[in-house]
Amino acid sequence: MTGSWSFHPEPGAMSRGKGFSLVELAVSLAIIALLLAGALIPLSAQIDVRNGADTQRSMESIRDAIMGFAQANGRLPCPANGATPAGTVDTTTWPTSITAGAEQWNPTLNVCYIAFGVVPWTTLGVAETDAWGRRFTYRVSPVFADGFAASTWSTVIGTSPASAGNQSPACAPTPTPASPTTFALCTLGDIAVWTRGAATTTAAPLGTALPAVIISHGKNGFGAWQTTGIRLSPVPAGNDEAANVNGNITAIPSGSYSSSTFYSRTRAPAAAGCVDPAPGATNAAPPCEFDDIVLMISSSALIARMVAAGRLP
Repeated sequence: MTGSWSFHPEPGAMSRGKGFSLVELAVSLAIIALLLAGALIPLSAQIDVRNGADTQRSMESIRDAIMGFAQANGRLPCPANGATPAGTVDTTTWPTSITAGAEQWNPTLNVCYIAFGVVPWTTLGVAETDAWGRRFTYRVSPVFADGFAASTWSTVIGTSPASAGNQSPACAPTPTPASPTTFALCTLGDIAVWTRGAATTTAAPLGTALPAVIISHGKNGFGAWQTTGIRLSPVPAGNDEAANVNGNITAIPSGSYSSSTFYSRTRAPAAAGCVDPAPGATNAAPPCEFDDIVLMISSSALIARMVAAGRLP
């Protein structure tokens, strides 16, 4: 037929268009693997950031609950016993049976059984754990948690439980606060929080004479109490995360009374040859691994809330 035409493909042309060669397939898989790896790393980092932000918000809620408890009761709450499993009753550690998450309060002596434990989540009605499922460490200055009958107005070593050192200067308010408020405008705590700069491991005070401190032991969880009442193995002694587990006692600031020392600083990965020297010492080595989140309760913030509530003059 006039004007008709036909197409005759080259031999082998159809076979080349049927699919990928093995080399092309390998390259494609390699590209996909790289894209997936690039996506997973940011996702992991995003999860860490979200967990940290959620934990920070929980800790701020806990701080508000602690302040509210003080406004209602005239004192800070005692810690709970971290070794008591969730849903059980502690009947062996103390003479009084205390449920998990309740403050360790001694009704006979009108003081706390312990000053260092975990946040009393059932007493305060707050979250039991951080975003990683571990309980919050809580240290309170006994003078801020004593009952009215046991109050001395000053942090004094030898109280039950013993404080880190004698308050300096001492507190002798005139007039003394009315019951049930157990601390005064001049009362100072026996807790200090230190930090470290990015370029040096030399420690510097961040907060001193604090009434209380709240700690999340972060993603690695070293030293944190779990809901089972079992503590994760603490990091080796001598670094800042170990100090947050033990509350090391040192003079804060130099020449003043001794305080339980904790650390709050930027996150740092594990490093070979790292050193976290004690306050007053200097070392050029990199700081050790750290991912704790520390929240301070200052005397000024607490007393301002108490004044606003009419608990203090």
